[in-house]
Amino acid sequence: MTLHQGDCITLTSDENLYQVIGVDDRHNRCWVRRWPLARHGSPVFEISLQQVASHDHHHPPRLVHGA
Repeated sequence: MTLHQGDCITLTSDENLYQVIGVDDRHNRCWVRRWPLARHGSPVFEISLQQVASHDHHHPPRLVHGA
């Protein structure tokens, strides 16, 4: 499985949607945050690539302010 920055994924531990922030293929790790973002941002945390259940190569939709 190949992940890219900006991909949306789900984890094996829950069905929430997460956005990939960074990937370290050498160490089988990646950094993610909940998507959509919370009003004041969403904390980034590190997971093992084995915790990724599925992913979508499309970037999440851009939020339009004032829409």
